[in-house]
Amino acid sequence: MENQKSNSNLKAVVVVLLLLLLGSLGYIFKMSTDAEIVRTELKTTLTEKESVMKDLQELKATYDAAIAENTTMSEELIKERDKVVALMEELKQSKGDVSKFKTQLTSLQSNMKVLLAENDNLKKQNVVLTTQRDSTRVVLVESKKANEVLTAQNSDLSKTVEKGSILTVLNTKGAAYKVRSSGRQIETEKANRADILKVSFTIAENKIAKSGLRTYYVQVIDSENNVVGDKKTENFGPKSLTYSFTTSVKYDNKTVDVSEDLAGKNFAKGTYFVNVYDKDELVSKTSFSLR
Repeated sequence: MENQKSNSNLKAVVVVLLLLLLGSLGYIFKMSTDAEIVRTELKTTLTEKESVMKDLQELKATYDAAIAENTTMSEELIKERDKVVALMEELKQSKGDVSKFKTQLTSLQSNMKVLLAENDNLKKQNVVLTTQRDSTRVVLVESKKANEVLTAQNSDLSKTVEKGSILTVLNTKGAAYKVRSSGRQIETEKANRADILKVSFTIAENKIAKSGLRTYYVQVIDSENNVVGDKKTENFGPKSLTYSFTTSVKYDNKTVDVSEDLAGKNFAKGTYFVNVYDKDELVSKTSFSLR
């Protein structure tokens, strides 16, 4: 009887131990499964984090290259790159779900596409503007050269016209005359018989010269280096001219003969010099002698 009771108790203990063993095995299996799930989730999270970080690094590198081109959009590009850098720092510190980083990455990538498209368009416009500017510069340089040539030609033409418009004085002559009581004038070479000195010259025809009244200053110098006649002095800027008389001629672009008498007495013997001036410029000269 006692043996049967002992066997029953032993069986009961074995059953209890078996149940405990099965429970332990079940718990261990569950723990192992949960740990594997956690490891898998962590591995997935790390892989996604690395992927997002890699994309962010590529995004930053793209911005750095665009900023280095120093375009007019550099300020906007720098702001977006700073956002990428800030998100990279935040991702480094994170230890959980990276889904929000993926969302922000997608937004940043979209912004980058828009900004880079605008930047590329601006670069193309700059290339066109640079080409146009260079072409304009070439045209301006060529125009400047052409203007300089025209200016030089105009200056030369003006000088040519100015030279061509100067009146030419020809056939200047000087001589002494005795005046009869009848008024008749007889040329003489004797100083003691001379009553007047006659100076004559011709103004040549010039179609391009300015017509109008022209005044000439006539200077007659005797053999003793004295100015004969009025001995008046006219100033022309820093220059001055002492002359014997002036003669005014109405010039209308045709040949004009001019003749003037210079009255006097006791004319000196020797050589006389006759100079004709247009203002302070000597335009003709001659000489004659009295004995």
